Amino acid sequence: MSQLGSDPAHGALLVQEQAAAWLRHSLDTRWDEKDQAAFDGWMAASTAHKLAYWRLNAAWERSERLAALRPSSAPTTPRRQGFWPIVFGATAAGIAAIALLAANGTFLRSQPALRTFATPVGGHQVLRLADGSQIELNTNTVVEVLLTQAARTVNLEKGEAFFEVKHNAARPFVVNAGSHRVVDLGTKFLVREDPRQLQVTLVEGKARLESANAGTQALLLTPGNVAVATATTMSVTSNAPTSLADQLGWRRGLLIFGNAPLEAVAAEFNRYNMTKLVIADAQTAKIAVGGTFQANDVRTFAEVARGLLHLKVTYRDEEIVISR
Repeated sequence: MSQLGSDPAHGALLVQEQAAAWLRHSLDTRWDEKDQAAFDGWMAASTAHKLAYWRLNAAWERSERLAALRPSSAPTTPRRQGFWPIVFGATAAGIAAIALLAANGTFLRSQPALRTFATPVGGHQVLRLADGSQIELNTNTVVEVLLTQAARTVNLEKGEAFFEVKHNAARPFVVNAGSHRVVDLGTKFLVREDPRQLQVTLVEGKARLESANAGTQALLLTPGNVAVATATTMSVTSNAPTSLADQLGWRRGLLIFGNAPLEAVAAEFNRYNMTKLVIADAQTAKIAVGGTFQANDVRTFAEVARGLLHLKVTYRDEEIVISR
């Protein structure tokens, strides 16, 4: 794509033309990974790019919905042949008018192709896609969802999400997280991204974990597999069904521990609460903890530590300090 000129009006029209070209190309079944990478780069380069694409995409979706409402006796025309000659044969001013209509109108379905979803600390959200797939976001999680006719792509920027994917080999479902990606092969899986590592837990079906590192071989995951990936390594282990169920307790608002060190328990509670648990010393940090707790009730856990583990609990402004 060419660079914008110094004339603001010319630049705005050029962005509109670029957005229209990307939208037309996204409807092509020959869309591939190189196209996706180029499109992602163009979208990331400017907020103006995002706005132009979203608005034009909304206008396109509206045209599809209006076509669907026509009487069944009306002549049928392939959608790209019916709409695209109007857009690409129009003047630049006409393209701008379509974008304005998309921005201000009310449509049967007006969401853009690319959307960002975020949960706060302690938050939980379920995203249901039109194809029947579902994405469940855990605490403090950010995802970008891009849906085209050729592919379904989710960028996990941070946090944790559970995916239930309706498999479609002709329209792959890919989750990007850092320098790795998970490719659905008919799957339910959990992905957790943190600064140190990526963890992928396969619950049902199959999935492939790939790395941008050319020296790292892709992993084919089967139910019970837990893959841990860093910038340079990937490894896989297997968990028992009960362990997988415990790992997914957050979907019911629960944290489930089986003899986990107090340090790890505190770190997990801190993901869900603004009031943070602080373990005062290394000896206390090693104490084993087991049980089921409400993820957002850190004070009750502190009182359990005081009453059952006989530990000292000190409340500060936004901290609860646990010590011997």
